[in-house]
Amino acid sequence: MYKHILVPTDGSPLSLKAVKTASALARTMKARVTALYVMPRFIPPMAEEAAVAYTNVYSEAAFRKSTEEHAAKVLAKGKVTFDGDKTRCETAAVTGGTPWETIIAAAKGKKCDLIVMASHGRRGLAGVLLGSETNKVLTHSKTPVLVCR
Repeated sequence: MYKHILVPTDGSPLSLKAVKTASALARTMKARVTALYVMPRFIPPMAEEAAVAYTNVYSEAAFRKSTEEHAAKVLAKGKVTFDGDKTRCETAAVTGGTPWETIIAAAKGKKCDLIVMASHGRRGLAGVLLGSETNKVLTHSKTPVLVCR
């Protein structure tokens, strides 16, 4: 029986399906859930003449504010599902390098015993070129992973 479920979300319809699955599973098992949004790190623009003119647009503070606002919106979408199902849920927005590493670290740090994620199911060349965060979590995580499509 699972006691603490981690569900990474990016706000897409597919990841919201994983949120619904995690909520239903948590309700059935009387588990709690952590909804996670992984924020990208700030990468400063290349230092050229044109970049100097856009320092306010590309500032780290502006990037962080925009990213945090987006994370709050995404997590609020998921929170509606959990509140509607009366599932105990906390939300977390963390800045990380690669999403899959951040997801695994969050699961370990929060002592989650299950990760529920969405997968687009891309195969072949699309899967190779686009990569799959879900596949990388499956490959590297010691925590069980439930994949939703």
